[in-house]
Amino acid sequence: MEKRQASSFYPHFGQDERPTVDRLVGLFNSLIFKQEAFLTDFLDPGQRDILKIIAGNDAFIQDFGGYQGAEKRRVYLSQEWENLRLDNFQVIPVQIQYPEKFTKLTHSSILGTLANSGVETDTFGDIITNGDGIWQFFVKADLVDFFTGQIDRIGRTSVKIEPIDFKQVISPEDDSVQREAIIASLRLDAILAGISKESRTNLKKEIEAGNVKLNWHDVKNSNIMVKENNVLSLRHFGRLQIINISSTRKGKFKVVLKLWQTKKKR
Repeated sequence: MEKRQASSFYPHFGQDERPTVDRLVGLFNSLIFKQEAFLTDFLDPGQRDILKIIAGNDAFIQDFGGYQGAEKRRVYLSQEWENLRLDNFQVIPVQIQYPEKFTKLTHSSILGTLANSGVETDTFGDIITNGDGIWQFFVKADLVDFFTGQIDRIGRTSVKIEPIDFKQVISPEDDSVQREAIIASLRLDAILAGISKESRTNLKKEIEAGNVKLNWHDVKNSNIMVKENNVLSLRHFGRLQIINISSTRKGKFKVVLKLWQTKKKR
């Protein structure tokens, strides 16, 4: 197993992702030198893709984020296959206790509080709700005391963060909506224009500013062709997943997608 050079992976990813490449290459090289498995912080799908490319066939990768379908997950990287238990991933689910009858919490208010609490955003995982007032999220085991002891308000609402058992983890609400659009091109900017109603000129600026991601990776080119199952996100608008693409009689494309819109109140 050879040491990895971060610069050899730069051409595969955007300029803004180089710090992530550097960090993950460093973690992988530590596996080589120390001959010990390691556990990452919470990684999003794009970061996990980077780690998989870096590792290639030279390591075993297992991940867990607290529940089936979790977006952010901790990754266990090892040179030999290990049969892992949930506690190997050191992920703790917690629930937010608050006066549900008198106030409401939102994903954005919870995320804002956690992100500004003094810890990095990769120390906690997904924030989920059942759509009926119950909110939970997932944290690194070594920081559970911080979250339970330091977070006592979200916005103007008094809260208490309490660890729970995995048996108490809720099934997350899927607040996506299905949409259809008829578009002339499968270019990235054309797809986003057809859904967001933004002009392609404005979208080109958003892409150049780094506000658009494709499959959780930075993109700078507006003419990338989009395929089924691709996930696109536009800052301040939302995220969409391409479900189906078919041709119309007039030579255009009918795109069926799932949309998670940022502006939707939860």
